Amino acid sequence: MTTTGINGNIGDPFVNFKGFQHALGIAYYRLGDFRKAIEYHERHLEISKEMGDRAGEGRACCNLGNAYYSLGDFQRAIEYHERHLKISKEVGRRAGEGRAYCNLGNAYDSLGYFQKAIEYHERDLKISKEMGDRAGEGRAYCNLGNAYYSLGDFQRAIEYHERHLKISKEVGRRAGEGRAYCNLGNAYYSLGDFQRAIEYHERDLKISKEVADRAGEGRAYGNLGNAYLSLGDFQKAIEYHERHLKISKEMGDRVGEGKAYGNLGNACDSLGDFQKAIEYHERHLKISKEVGDRAGEGSAYGNLGNAYRNLGDFQRAIEYHERRLKISKEVGDRAGEGRAYGNLGNAYYSLGDLQKAIEYHERHLKISKEVGDRKGEGSAYGNLGNDYHSLGHFQKAVEYHQRLLKFSKEVGDRAGEGSAYGNLGNAYFRLGDFQKAIEYHERDLKISKEVGDRAGEGRGYGNLGTAYHSLGDFQKAVQCYKNSVTTFDHIRGNLISNDEWKITLKSTYDHIHLRLWELQFKEGKVIEALLTADQGRAGALNDLLESKYGLKGLRPQIGTLSATPSDFAGYLPPNTVFMGITEGGIVLWVNDKVKEIKTRRTVIDISTYLNITTYFQRLLETTREEIGLKADVNCEDRSLRNPSDKQLADERSSEPRSNSSSFEETKSLQTLYNVVIGPIRDLLDGDQIVIVPEGPLCLAPYAAFMDMNSKYLCETFRIRLLPSLSSLRLIQDCPADWHSKTGALLVGDPWVQEVTTLEQLAWAEKEVQMIGKIIHTVPLVGKQATKDEVLRRISSVALVHIAAHGEMETGEIALAPNTTSSSGNPPREEDYLLTMRDVLDAQIRARLVVLSCCHSARGEVKSEGVVGIARAFLGAGARAVLVSLWAIDDKATMEFMKVFYQELVHRRSASEALNKAMKSMRESDDFSAVRYWAPFVLIGDDVTLEFEGIN
Repeated sequence: MTTTGINGNIGDPFVNFKGFQHALGIAYYRLGDFRKAIEYHERHLEISKEMGDRAGEGRACCNLGNAYYSLGDFQRAIEYHERHLKISKEVGRRAGEGRAYCNLGNAYDSLGYFQKAIEYHERDLKISKEMGDRAGEGRAYCNLGNAYYSLGDFQRAIEYHERHLKISKEVGRRAGEGRAYCNLGNAYYSLGDFQRAIEYHERDLKISKEVADRAGEGRAYGNLGNAYLSLGDFQKAIEYHERHLKISKEMGDRVGEGKAYGNLGNACDSLGDFQKAIEYHERHLKISKEVGDRAGEGSAYGNLGNAYRNLGDFQRAIEYHERRLKISKEVGDRAGEGRAYGNLGNAYYSLGDLQKAIEYHERHLKISKEVGDRKGEGSAYGNLGNDYHSLGHFQKAVEYHQRLLKFSKEVGDRAGEGSAYGNLGNAYFRLGDFQKAIEYHERDLKISKEVGDRAGEGRGYGNLGTAYHSLGDFQKAVQCYKNSVTTFDHIRGNLISNDEWKITLKSTYDHIHLRLWELQFKEGKVIEALLTADQGRAGALNDLLESKYGLKGLRPQIGTLSATPSDFAGYLPPNTVFMGITEGGIVLWVNDKVKEIKTRRTVIDISTYLNITTYFQRLLETTREEIGLKADVNCEDRSLRNPSDKQLADERSSEPRSNSSSFEETKSLQTLYNVVIGPIRDLLDGDQIVIVPEGPLCLAPYAAFMDMNSKYLCETFRIRLLPSLSSLRLIQDCPADWHSKTGALLVGDPWVQEVTTLEQLAWAEKEVQMIGKIIHTVPLVGKQATKDEVLRRISSVALVHIAAHGEMETGEIALAPNTTSSSGNPPREEDYLLTMRDVLDAQIRARLVVLSCCHSARGEVKSEGVVGIARAFLGAGARAVLVSLWAIDDKATMEFMKVFYQELVHRRSASEALNKAMKSMRESDDFSAVRYWAPFVLIGDDVTLEFEGIN
């Protein structure tokens, strides 16, 4: 009895070795290691030639062509597939001939020669029909569907994929059935029918699981992720892409892993988390280079370019798109070349170089027409329309958007049709034809609803609101604005607990909140305007607090706001000042001494500034200069990383000013007082003021605002800040036993020498030792201040004081590395870096957190407020946080903390203790200058602490 090997009799070692090379090549190909696959297929080819085995030679050429195709080297793939075709014809292998036509069609499709691809797939179909090869016939229909998909003819693509599906079911090919569902899902996705796309991808997923096709399962997860992303369900999209990534890693599928990273990057890009997007796209790029996947490399460069464009780094975006263009030209990918030109045009558009943008978009249009890329042609028309819109050529913009609309209708691209309607609406709005603008925006909105595009729905309502606003139909405008905000809030709710994504998403509809409350205010609905403005503040922080305190549903929705002044009586303290920045100035709401809401509006001349934000940024910069922040100070640098703001880096660069307070040195402080406090001074009474700031004014030194009599604001009032009115209500409504009543954790100068190049902080250790003596608590210092020990204690104390290296924007704090870290290996970041995720998981129950790190009040200013370390601790559960706007002298910090804690132990509230400490420093000989006592800011509730063993 003889036993056959892979390609012959086991007794023929040469034949068996040839089969072994073939099998290894196939195995490495399936693993995504295409370079290794090529090595073995080349050995197979060499042996087949030596043996005169023409059929084996043809198979080797076929497999080499497939490997080079997967590497993105389409020209070389074509060479091998043509050799396979030639050999198949010579030896009369019709099946091989059909397979060669199939592969050649796929290669030309990837190069953007879609009509040529169709010709080859039709030859494959003809041969399959002649041979009665139903499986081959189904394969040909599948590839024809893909080619028409590439052409942008999605309806014809669907027809072919349905034929493939029918045949797969008839011959019982479950894998082919799954592939057909996959392709149908992609076609309906491109038509903008995301719900039907999801149905087909779920069928593909079900079949892949049934036949244990892990690669198909991963593919289905990736496609489902893309569909849910387009629906605005970002959380689900991320989950599916992560599943795809997990499967790819398990299988060792490096190409699949790279694609999953690319899709995750696109998801983060859509969420506005561009830094995270860049991380994922760089991983995709790295993998593509490692496996030699030129197509993947080009795609990664393109995605990186888009992410940097969204970040505002347009020059770097251009560099990446030019790299993608270079690769597309090298591999002969005409469609990819066109897309690269399109993206370059978008980058130059963002730079304001509209002429160059037009040049690149016209190149994209030309190539799209040459290769028959209908979708690319439509995209180019849309971009050209936007270019001419920005040039003020609105009629020409209309012409291009009409062409996009025509193409979208022809191919059944509902999403593209909606986009065209939206752009036409914007163009007619600028032409002053508000009625026609409304008609187009309503069509855009209708399509967004039909396809389930929640983000498009939110934008549609916003555009309609703007159009109705301009027409003077304020009632309809208000309703549209409310619908827009409600829709975007729904999307934000789908992000569950991902705080960063919620913050970045919120920035996309800030302007809608602004227009809504401004319009409500203009109509005299001042309380409703206040509630709307407050709903636009600290939304992600409030989500954290609701979840933390178990108060879900406490905040009213925008569409149901109907509060009266009496609704504030229970939780707003007197002298609460809510600030709303508009294009022309500030609106101020004040809860006065009898708990009635009064309003004042300040008009500011910003004619010499770009906008109101620029005005306040410049005013604060001047203020910092006037009070001497750029003077040399004897201060430890407690920053974990270099400050991102150049101004921060320059704080020690110039000569110190005098401690005196001349008119010139305090002019900006007086301007700030006149703008913010002056208009409402007659409404303020008592000895405290609670401020809900906005924009750049979140970083203003309110304590040092100076009136016309040269009196500082802190000489009259105790001052604290709030992220929002809702935040205060959530804090006050939290369970009575949530926050700890006693106990303190003091952390100073953790040992960081073995993990970073940072210097030790001798003054930080002195600071916590001094505080420890006042409150009778032994601090954690040096090597004792490990991450594990800090986390063990942080959830059970009423007071947390940290004097260490901290990152102002991300909230990371460097602690001593855990003693449990891997023996013999250097500590990893997770062994010593305290992140806000760590803090959130630890359940902070402190009544007060004092962050004695450089610039601990700083961070990125968004509608959320200042997104930095202070906000993170509030979101983690702290009732109040004391932070600093800038670094001050070490001795001054010691003096401040000494008085502050001495007041706290005498049962003073945090705001009282802060006020007393400032007063003490103002009256001292050494630290009377504003720069020494004004940076300290209390954010949150006005807490009082109990210290055990101290009367």
